Amino acid sequence: MNVTIYDVAREANVSMATVSRVVNGNPNVKPTTRKKVLEVIDRLEYRPNAVARGLASKKTTTVGVIIPDISSIFYGELARGIEDIATMYKYNIILSNSDQNLNKELHLLNTMLGKQVDGIVFMGGNINEELRNEFKRSPVPIVLAGSIEDAGTVPSVNIDYRQASYDAVTALINKGHKNIAYAIGSLNDSINRNQKLVGYKEALEKAGLEYNEDYVVEGDDSYDSGLEAWTKLSQANEKPTAVVAGHDELALGIMHGAQDEGLTIPNDLEVISSDDTRLTLMVRPQLTSIVQPLYDIGAVAMRLLTKLMNKEKVDEQIVVLPHRIEYRGTTK
Repeated sequence: MNVTIYDVAREANVSMATVSRVVNGNPNVKPTTRKKVLEVIDRLEYRPNAVARGLASKKTTTVGVIIPDISSIFYGELARGIEDIATMYKYNIILSNSDQNLNKELHLLNTMLGKQVDGIVFMGGNINEELRNEFKRSPVPIVLAGSIEDAGTVPSVNIDYRQASYDAVTALINKGHKNIAYAIGSLNDSINRNQKLVGYKEALEKAGLEYNEDYVVEGDDSYDSGLEAWTKLSQANEKPTAVVAGHDELALGIMHGAQDEGLTIPNDLEVISSDDTRLTLMVRPQLTSIVQPLYDIGAVAMRLLTKLMNKEKVDEQIVVLPHRIEYRGTTK
């Protein structure tokens, strides 16, 4: 049978309130009493009931994290930042994969709230009206990490994706390229649709280059999608001489697709990616990439959530972290 706080109090011949004070580290307990209670706890192998403690304190010290795909290096690095800060502030994590499926995202949100979490970190591509309404109804704070809600009403941590895209395309234009493709993820994702693609178009417009729909390939963030993207791009009337890819795996697929056709990188095709995960260093030539501080995005999102959960003063709820381009072997 489960050992209860009542069993410990009876064995130690103290009140349940005294046991509770010992368990919670309250200093207002005599050393001899504390020692006696701890010995009984150890002997009975008592484990405090987190749910019961949460009901009493109205806090469970548990945070829900909803992530599209934990097997993704991109989201894995974000999650590591979240987990490290959660541990620092003594919060436990409940982690769930949403597969970027709206019905699953809504279900997970309600499941997390049903578990009485103190707050939620949410990562997802398309923050639509239905999700926004769920966020508004939430009784606990929600922070977005690596995700944007266009109305700016939900606290979030990101980089300036539009500017990062603009910078990458401009860098290629400055190298003399005129046929620059953009292999992007799903345009249902607001970051891709309203940030990255806009930055791409702005860079072309400023340089006086015409926007060519054939050079924009929509897919997902997978390696296979990169291979398919290059197949489409290679069929254009004029093959692109440079590509910006929305994700590292996508970039690797493009590189290998081009190399399989006999092209050399960067001499025949220059490539810039967008995540700077460790994949960029595993390929040859090593991949030039926009550097997103993935760990920091997760860590700052979790720290922001701790402030909101504890009702601390928060100066900025929309946090934009700096980015840069790390030049490697896929650009000249």
